[in-house]
Amino acid sequence: MLREDLTAALKDAMKAKETRKLSTIRLVQAAIKDRDIANRGEGKAELSDDDILQLMAKLVKQREESAKIYEDNARPELAAQEREEVAIIKTFMPEQMSDEKVREAIAGVITEINAEGMRDMGKVVAALKERYAGQMDFAKASGVVKQLLTK
Repeated sequence: MLREDLTAALKDAMKAKETRKLSTIRLVQAAIKDRDIANRGEGKAELSDDDILQLMAKLVKQREESAKIYEDNARPELAAQEREEVAIIKTFMPEQMSDEKVREAIAGVITEINAEGMRDMGKVVAALKERYAGQMDFAKASGVVKQLLTK
């Protein structure tokens, strides 16, 4: 589904001559293709939509970090370019969950799988990634999981 959306958006960007959108979509498709090739070498199937969402979240994070570095080094034009790419990639991702909803989702998963301590953290995070791919920042979520499991 996401692959088709990206292909359709690529065609639309070509027709509209939107160079930034076109290059960003090509970048995302190249990252997907690269991961597909790596998976093929390991005997795995091509990326699912959830895997693609996780990949897109990683691309967004990379661009946000780059934008910060550019701003710190007095390169606002490059920072703006990175932020434009972030905005374009986010149009293909589901809306991010609020901190409150993330906490509720984590508490629900912990209860559901009867997680009882730090040894179950991996199970909780794996379940979250499966259900909420692209909807939450898992770096922040793992901190909340750790906090809830150590209570």
